[in-house]
Amino acid sequence: MASETHETVSACVDSSGGAIGLPQLCPDWMGNQVFWLVVTLIVIFFILSRLALPRIAAVLAERQGTITNDLAAAEDLKAKATEAEEAYNKALADARAEAQNIIAATKADIKAELDDATAKADAEIAAKAAEGEKKISEIRASAMESVKDVAEATAQELVAVLGIKADDKTIADAVQSRVKG
Repeated sequence: MASETHETVSACVDSSGGAIGLPQLCPDWMGNQVFWLVVTLIVIFFILSRLALPRIAAVLAERQGTITNDLAAAEDLKAKATEAEEAYNKALADARAEAQNIIAATKADIKAELDDATAKADAEIAAKAAEGEKKISEIRASAMESVKDVAEATAQELVAVLGIKADDKTIADAVQSRVKG
């Protein structure tokens, strides 16, 4: 009987109880293997669906929330950066306008000082020119007097050498008429 049981047990087992070929491919055991495969897959599914998948879903939701928050923060920072850039550009334009105003005021002050200095220099030059003209006219007048005196003395000597008698008044009138022209 023992020999009958071994022959009826399986065609995949030899007489000593060892497997012939690959036991998982034995058609006699295929139903049993499929049953345990389904049971194992169901257990793995329940373990994954109850433990692992909720944790993964929580991590994904947290990541999505972080990404959403980061995008919103980035938009806020971008808006603030745009506002800061506009404020910077406005401040820069105001500073340039103020610099132009300062330059214009400084140019006006320098021009006014230059005009004052020019007017002062022109007045000094005019005063010196008038003083120079006065001195020149004084020198000219004294030169003319000297010329008259020399001319009268020369005429007096010439008249004396020629032996003509003339008084000082006649000689002075003659020199005066020649000097005038």
